Amino acid sequence: MAQRDYYEVLGLKKGASVEELKKAYRKLAVKYHPDKNQGDKQAEERFKEINEAYAVLSDPKKKEQFDQFGSNNFHQRYSQEDIFKGFNVDDLFKGQGFGTDDIFSRIFGDAVKRQRGGAGRMAAKGEDFSMEVQVTFRDAYDGGEKRIAFMREGAREELSVKIPAGIESGAKLRVPGRGGPGRMGGPSGDLFLTVIVGPDPLFQREGEDIVHTHEVRFSQAALGGSIDVPTMDGTKRIKIPTGIQPGTKVRLKGLGFPKVGAQGRGDMYVRIAVQVPERLTAQQRELLEQLNAAGL
Repeated sequence: MAQRDYYEVLGLKKGASVEELKKAYRKLAVKYHPDKNQGDKQAEERFKEINEAYAVLSDPKKKEQFDQFGSNNFHQRYSQEDIFKGFNVDDLFKGQGFGTDDIFSRIFGDAVKRQRGGAGRMAAKGEDFSMEVQVTFRDAYDGGEKRIAFMREGAREELSVKIPAGIESGAKLRVPGRGGPGRMGGPSGDLFLTVIVGPDPLFQREGEDIVHTHEVRFSQAALGGSIDVPTMDGTKRIKIPTGIQPGTKVRLKGLGFPKVGAQGRGDMYVRIAVQVPERLTAQQRELLEQLNAAGL
């Protein structure tokens, strides 16, 4: 299910200042605080949503990750406990007559309260695990699901992991709660997957763009015309200008990789290479000699 945009939750636009975030949060949190809305479940859910949004956007590191990856991909990397780690709004409510610890414990649970320094100080999160997951060039382009297997607490476990379309080699995916067991009642660690994208015989990746090197005959390069080239979505006919030079790139807009956490796609570039035959027929040699004599 798609997550709501945190800026939208606070009624702000992306790029809002620290003071704007603080002002919007305080106003909404006071309005929907459970102490002012006894028994109102909708107000309680709104209060929870507002606090989650502010916990992320008030933390520079989390805010950077949210801005970079977008809402859905952010939640693949951060659990609710991660979101509220180090979050403390007590100073914002001074003079308002509201308590915070009991409210947070009731609404978000003891695990979140532990992150805020409440009860259960001896509890500790379990060890995080990490492993590599190999995906094909096509998998990275289309996205989809990848079945993985790993050992956890001496037993083999399997699960399906969502591969976002457009993911790059080296990107990390987080699977909450699939790491080592927590201590003293603490939460389990997480499993971090480093994605390794395999090569493709026809295409190379440059950021969000795809590059395909395509050979043409000397006569085609000199005369120009139309050629058929492969793309990730089938064959496409393109025009090459007269006298195109080796190494020239022809741009095919929007045929690159999807942009992870954003709209749009990269482009595809067809890099022209001129084919030089290793052997010539007698007729071809004669014609080339005539061209050579004519200054070509």
